[in-house]
Amino acid sequence: MPGSTPTPAAPAATTGPATPAPAPIGPLAGFTVGVTAARRADELAALLRRRGAAVMHAPALRIVPLADDAELLTATKQLLDHAPDLVIATTAIGFRGWVEAADGWGLGDSLLARLRGARLLARGPKVRGAIRAAGLTEEWYPASESLAEVLDRLLEEGVDGSRIAVQLHGEPLPGFVESLRAAGAEVVGVPVYRWMPPEDIGPVDRLLDATVARALDALTFTSAPAAASLLDRAERRGMRDELVDALRHDVLPACVGPVTALPLEAHDIPTSQPERFRLGPLVQLLTHELPGRVRPLPVAGRRLEIRGHAVLVDGELRAVPPAGMALLRALARRPGWVVARADLLRSLPGAGRDEHAVETAMARLRTALGAPKLIQTVVKRGYRLALDPVADTKYADV
Repeated sequence: MPGSTPTPAAPAATTGPATPAPAPIGPLAGFTVGVTAARRADELAALLRRRGAAVMHAPALRIVPLADDAELLTATKQLLDHAPDLVIATTAIGFRGWVEAADGWGLGDSLLARLRGARLLARGPKVRGAIRAAGLTEEWYPASESLAEVLDRLLEEGVDGSRIAVQLHGEPLPGFVESLRAAGAEVVGVPVYRWMPPEDIGPVDRLLDATVARALDALTFTSAPAAASLLDRAERRGMRDELVDALRHDVLPACVGPVTALPLEAHDIPTSQPERFRLGPLVQLLTHELPGRVRPLPVAGRRLEIRGHAVLVDGELRAVPPAGMALLRALARRPGWVVARADLLRSLPGAGRDEHAVETAMARLRTALGAPKLIQTVVKRGYRLALDPVADTKYADV
């Protein structure tokens, strides 16, 4: 149109390589999780690492091979000589191992014949699968996967005069077995596998030391014997009270289910457990619980999230050396307040009396964070986190 101003041409698009998007941060990035499992430990560790966690593994127990266990052979022969009326299978790996061990002894067909002639109860669906894989059929299993529900059902039915074989799952079940015997049953325990202390106790001791030092954010347990074994080892080293204190207040004890948690809860250690007693839900529990224990801080216009061994700065994971983490935690206990060099020195492990160690560690911390303005120097007084005076609305619900 006449008198109109020409529209300037749009700038030409650049043809250079696109900047790659930053890799997503896993929900457990920056956290360290201890694994005490002997069985399926690699699977659990892989699930944790896939979500960003650092993993410290120390099997608290080892399993005696079934075919080498004389107690299992003796119990199997007793059942072949005198058939049971009822068999209670408690774990899938144990039931499968029992059948495989009997095959190795040349007793497999005889054992299966005895089991076909008895009522079979399973503790849960995984055990039911093992029973059916052996060509057998279970009569019932509880939806709760709890032996307490199995016991209630049997006591309600009445077991007086019955011969009951109970597949033990790594440790005796005195409350369960004694209740059946008190009701008049003859109970034969079948020790399908036994837990023993690990041959190399070094990794367990290092795990204990890391827990007591709060170098772990969570400690996972997938069996009650492992929890009991760790407590026993701490007792032998004279550090059980320190371990209990760490698990009560700072290191999250995560158990795969309520049976696993019993040894810890006997010491008044509160535990976290998933609704479904499986490894996947256990890891999902940690991905929710651990980040939820961290309070993000609005500092110098940034969002600061202090995790176990690293820091998130506006969602970017920054590795921080141990001395720097000690200083940062000391500052974060009173965000925005000045913390004296002498107090910061006391927070440094093995720093001695030279306050120059604080200055050195602080310089490295600022470099690691990649944002020097997060921590302010207050001349002749100390250091402070540069906490924003009025939190932005995006932090209001944190």
